[in-house]
Amino acid sequence: MEDEILPILKYSYDNLQREHVKSCFLYCSLFPEDYEIKKEELVDYWICEGFIDAKDGKERAINEGYGIIGTLVRTCLLMEEGWKKTEVKMHDVVREMALWISSDLKDQCIVRAGVGLHAVPEVKNWRAVRRMSLMKNELEKILGCPTCPQLTTLLLQKNHKLVNISGEFFRFMPNLVVLDLSWNSSLTGLPKQISELVSLRYLDLSYTNIERLPVGLQELKQLIHLNLESMKSLESIAGVSKLLSLKTLRLQKSKKALDVNSAKELQLLEHIEVLTIDIFSSLVLEHLLCSQRLAKSIQYVELIEVEEESFKILTFPSMCNIRRIGIWKCGMKEIKVEMRTSSCFSSLSKVFIGQCDGLKELTWLLFAPNLTYLDARFAEQLEDIISEEKAASVTDENASIIIPFQKLECLSLSDLPKLKSIYWSPLSFPRLSELAVQEHCPKLKKLPLNSNSGTAGVELVVKYGENKWLEGVEWEDKATELRFLATCKSLYR
Repeated sequence: MEDEILPILKYSYDNLQREHVKSCFLYCSLFPEDYEIKKEELVDYWICEGFIDAKDGKERAINEGYGIIGTLVRTCLLMEEGWKKTEVKMHDVVREMALWISSDLKDQCIVRAGVGLHAVPEVKNWRAVRRMSLMKNELEKILGCPTCPQLTTLLLQKNHKLVNISGEFFRFMPNLVVLDLSWNSSLTGLPKQISELVSLRYLDLSYTNIERLPVGLQELKQLIHLNLESMKSLESIAGVSKLLSLKTLRLQKSKKALDVNSAKELQLLEHIEVLTIDIFSSLVLEHLLCSQRLAKSIQYVELIEVEEESFKILTFPSMCNIRRIGIWKCGMKEIKVEMRTSSCFSSLSKVFIGQCDGLKELTWLLFAPNLTYLDARFAEQLEDIISEEKAASVTDENASIIIPFQKLECLSLSDLPKLKSIYWSPLSFPRLSELAVQEHCPKLKKLPLNSNSGTAGVELVVKYGENKWLEGVEWEDKATELRFLATCKSLYR
């Protein structure tokens, strides 16, 4: 069977017209069998490796990366995975072919990913090694002092037992570009010799328990991508502002909360293009937004325990690239909108609202035309998702009517005891596949659906957590009732 398939797959590979697309494909073989690779991370690797030219900006490079993924999927060299198709993986046979092609090239790759290693494998000729993947193993210590003048890629993530990396290990890796140490939960520190990785462009320390960034971090003059997300023990981000080439900085869910001084320090990053952060104070946000460059770089932000009663979330037109917003345990009673900033959230695709007991409506979502995912839960006072009265007050009388949720794919609602309305009239929902009313939304009797909703080729399914709620739904008409009851699904069966 494989003998029949391999020539076909090799033909697909040979037909990839551009060499950098072939390099992107072969890179995927560094991951273990059946491993789901996040598209976002894969594109970041490719950019830092130099397969994709980012001289015209990160956004354009990202778009090119996703285009390459699309090409590889269409040629059956990669498969899309996950409900949201945010991951890709290689079929085992395709991976075998990719490893075979890589072994036939001059650039030697050592791929021992996900095979249960307890120690770094012996290598006859370290000088020839170009890429090494030892991810998802049982490594506890990384010792030795290999001389690796050609090594550009070192993937060490998901070695959960890893507690120590010898400083000597990094001494002779002058051309290392990508170093991934993420998901090494037992790792609490890094040696100072990491500062000798003068060619490093990509460093991922996310999901480790490192307490302090390594001494000499600022010596990494070429570093453009630094991931510090979910570092629950991180005490300080001192030195980050001295990374003058840095373009991507990920800080969400790390222990070190961003304070005013940290926000001021980030303003020194002259080339920053992507920033992900958690914010516990509107004062910190104001300092970030004092810099137009920083404001434009914010892509993911979570507002946590912000106590201001009124929050003008749409008075910051410079936050034009924000893609995901989470608002948790905040004391705000309203999120103000202003018509003149209605284009602010054209990039926003995901919104999460939780435990915000003062909010009564989320009408500002009118100004997020590309929203794909909305999750609202545990908001005791929330009465409307889009308020008809508020919508009338924030839209221009002379402007065309804004029809919300045209790109929404998933709407999830839970524990909203006063919620009465999502929208006051039926909507087409051309892309919505799931409307989930999970639990404790007793006053939500009317859904914005009619028999024409969700008829654009995507099957729209209403999911429910309580039979009592479903029995109380007041459908638009009999045709609507028959159509959606036929496909309703319980969330717990």
